[in-house]
Amino acid sequence: MNTLELAILIWLGSLVAGLLGALTGLGGGIVVTPLLALAFGVDLRYAIGASLVSVIATSSGAAAAYVKEGFTNMRIGMFLEVATTVGAVTGATLATRLPASKIAIIFGIVLLCSAYASSRPAGAHATAPSDRIGTMLRLDSQYPSIAGPQAYHVRGVPLGFSLMFVAGTLSGLLGIGSGAMKVIAMDQAMHVPFKVSTTTSNFMIGVTAAASAGVYLHRGYIDPGLAMPVMLGVLLGSLVGARVLPKTRTAKLRALFGLVVAVLAVEMIYHGFTGRI
Repeated sequence: MNTLELAILIWLGSLVAGLLGALTGLGGGIVVTPLLALAFGVDLRYAIGASLVSVIATSSGAAAAYVKEGFTNMRIGMFLEVATTVGAVTGATLATRLPASKIAIIFGIVLLCSAYASSRPAGAHATAPSDRIGTMLRLDSQYPSIAGPQAYHVRGVPLGFSLMFVAGTLSGLLGIGSGAMKVIAMDQAMHVPFKVSTTTSNFMIGVTAAASAGVYLHRGYIDPGLAMPVMLGVLLGSLVGARVLPKTRTAKLRALFGLVVAVLAVEMIYHGFTGRI
């Protein structure tokens, strides 16, 4: 296989990753990192570096479309980014010091927890009253649906903010954009509707990934020749996903979310324990 053929295969895989990332709020990096490491034999840290670049592309491609459609809660996103950015720098620093096999195992455990949490039914978001902090920060909003605009209220802001620091740390450590943890934090802890959680996650992950990518770039773990096809594939996939999302059902998104992360979790844990990564 020559360089061009390899680049095309990586681009195609990244396109699928971007589509899944846009539909579920995971960010394309959650598929790109294991794809590069497991299927193409790329060193895990270089895979994470390319993944972070792709996550920035995912956010740039999908976020604008979601904001235009009225799904994204920009006030929530900008507030929570304070925690994720600090965590991202922390995680990226840790990643340069841990063995690749341990990073892979941590990756898998995080994904299993995300798959389990995403399968839990959410509460009645529209009827639950907002708490004091949510009201003070004016985080309540509404989103479009087939039946018309649906209002929702935000609760559990301190817990959500704390989870966002963990999400940022995981972003820097694993190169996944931390979309999985962000969706769980907003959907389960803050009682934000799932479609709003996924779209707001896409809005946020670019900033988080940029903070992490700076550390990887400084350490020399971002290869332009690898990052370019990954970025282009994820960007196109995220644009397609942004058009598909408004027409999909939340239950299907949850099922897709759980299935993807569960399969990747088993693969990463297995390869981490066997030393194949």
